[in-house]
Amino acid sequence: MHGISSGLIHPVTGPYHPEPSGMHVDMVSSESSSSAYPQDVQEHMVELREAIRRHDHLYHVLGQPEISDSAYDTLFRTLQDLEARYPALITPDSPTRRIGGAPLEQFSKVAHERPLLSLDSIVAMDEVYAFDKRVRKELATDHIEYAVEPKYDGLSVELVYDAGLFVRGATRGDGKTGEDITGNLRTIRSLPPRLALAPPVPQHVVVRGEVYMRLPDFYALNRRLTEQGNKTFANPRNAASGSLRQLDSRITASRQLALTCYDLMLSSGPLPPTHGDAIVVLETWGLPVPAYRQVCRDIDEVMAFHHLMLQQREDLPFEMDGIVVKINARVEQQRLGEKSRSPRWAVALKFTARMECTQVKDIVVSVGRTGTLTPIALLTPVDVGGVTISRASLHNMDEIARKDIRVGDSVKVERAGDVIPDIVERIPIPGERRADPFAIPDYCPMCQSAVVKEGSLHYCTGHTVCSAQLKGGVEHFASKHALNIEGLGEKTVARLVEAGLVKDLSGIYSVSREHIVSLEGFAEKSATQLHAAIEQSKQPSLERFLLGLGIRHVGVHVARILATQFGSLETLMTATRDSLVDIHDIGPEIAQSVVHFFAEPRNLGVLESMKALGVTVQDVPHETNTRAMSLSGKIFVFTGSLERWSRRTISQRIAELGGKVTSSVSKQTHYVVVGKEPGSKLEDAKRLGIAILDEEQLTALVGGTTT
Repeated sequence: MHGISSGLIHPVTGPYHPEPSGMHVDMVSSESSSSAYPQDVQEHMVELREAIRRHDHLYHVLGQPEISDSAYDTLFRTLQDLEARYPALITPDSPTRRIGGAPLEQFSKVAHERPLLSLDSIVAMDEVYAFDKRVRKELATDHIEYAVEPKYDGLSVELVYDAGLFVRGATRGDGKTGEDITGNLRTIRSLPPRLALAPPVPQHVVVRGEVYMRLPDFYALNRRLTEQGNKTFANPRNAASGSLRQLDSRITASRQLALTCYDLMLSSGPLPPTHGDAIVVLETWGLPVPAYRQVCRDIDEVMAFHHLMLQQREDLPFEMDGIVVKINARVEQQRLGEKSRSPRWAVALKFTARMECTQVKDIVVSVGRTGTLTPIALLTPVDVGGVTISRASLHNMDEIARKDIRVGDSVKVERAGDVIPDIVERIPIPGERRADPFAIPDYCPMCQSAVVKEGSLHYCTGHTVCSAQLKGGVEHFASKHALNIEGLGEKTVARLVEAGLVKDLSGIYSVSREHIVSLEGFAEKSATQLHAAIEQSKQPSLERFLLGLGIRHVGVHVARILATQFGSLETLMTATRDSLVDIHDIGPEIAQSVVHFFAEPRNLGVLESMKALGVTVQDVPHETNTRAMSLSGKIFVFTGSLERWSRRTISQRIAELGGKVTSSVSKQTHYVVVGKEPGSKLEDAKRLGIAILDEEQLTALVGGTTT
């Protein structure tokens, strides 16, 4: 084998040769059979393509170049010139297609032929042995052979070959559906556009691989981006992902991406009996495969391989965050099967996080989109595993107190999961004079609204005025379940805020049609429609308005309860914590959040501004309010199908009246509603002595007509 470090790899004994599938295409002779062009030109182009593919494989897959870069460039330019003169002779798998094509508007979706599952991760040694014990028990055997290889830190892809030709590639996506990135994958020089035909290649093959960026190429890319004044990538994985998902494949082609293939997922021919055999077949076809791999006789050999890879980790030219451990025999894999998102026959054995020492220069507070205040440690920049770390989250005040982190402290920093920096612990220094403990400010650094503590977290109460929360707050206010302002989506909100037209929540109603027309992407008609939608939202129901304000813990259900219980915004604004807690389904956290919201002067100022701009929140009708909580605290369970009510409608009606629908019968259940063909819940109700209602009795209890 080529490119293998001695002493590290234990290759499978003897390559596996599948039986011919009946499909064997002579790809070379089929490149062109046209008699309209000189025969010597056609033959020369075939020879050039074969030579370039061979040198691509030698250089990018085996790491054993035979010619200089200038000699390679001469071959490539010669082929380009001939294809320019004879465009009809350009083939789909020509190496010149690696330079990229015209930009796409967007990636199309593609369904995977088999799910691209993720792996369960383990770190501790006892977890490794527990995995081995479990699979040996389930397979009823004392001996299991494992295949192990590095866990490359990149982007998982699906590769499809038909008749030996690469025809499609896609991202993993959600595991079932990905994005078609065929054009971008063609630019990767280690991906063969055509498979070698020995052993015979089946008609249809699906391979899974990982696109990554080698460390030297990553550093070179970041250096080039810095020189151009552009933002750099945080790590090679982000660089690979960002490069591979470019709509302009010419950008992808300009970046040195690499590929390794590690799974023969589907084949129209017979599949190899083991994972190790499959890797040998992939390599024989010309696909790049993990150079560092081993077939282990038992779990102890797996741990030895893990230890060896950990030792060599810093010397390898690529990032990896652990090894992948797979049961080698395919028949045993099939017997164990899969869970919904991961196979039961494989795990990722992660490395412990990298750590370095540095100093805390300052502690600042970051305000998130939901108003959460997060303390951030600003650090003396330190290189942790090839990434420069200059800041780390301290999470919350409880975490700061537990670790006793202060400004000026020396600390250990790790890249948890190889991405997120985290402070592990303080390093005590004898005789040091330490700063005072850090404290969260009493007022939000973004809007000066009061800060309140809830559990271990701190929040800004200025939901309607805080610039850090403004975009998300306006989007939420205009959303379908709140004020339902059509056309006021994420992009439009961002434009309004960034243009300074909306500085708090009331600013929505001071935006004129002329303001909207001035925004990018708006014409007279669309601006008129959005302005009309904003005007139409000026008389919201109390329930929708409360939901739209974005008060912490106030969702659809709580907003409905508050609206029906208090009847008007003015009444709710004067409610005390005790009066709120007395209401069923309103706990101490919700009550405190509501009180804090209406106690913040800046929020009250926004509500006054809305009123001055013509917003009139509608009171709940008296008759609705009177019977609003008639089912307060009552718990309902349904069994069987209802004829006149949809489950969604009746559940909503019960909630409006203060009740609650659950899925199981217990001693706390008040009513079990019985429809056609009831299940065991009816017997449970009889056994527990719970009241049983039919549809007519239910309708009489909730009032109104069925829908």
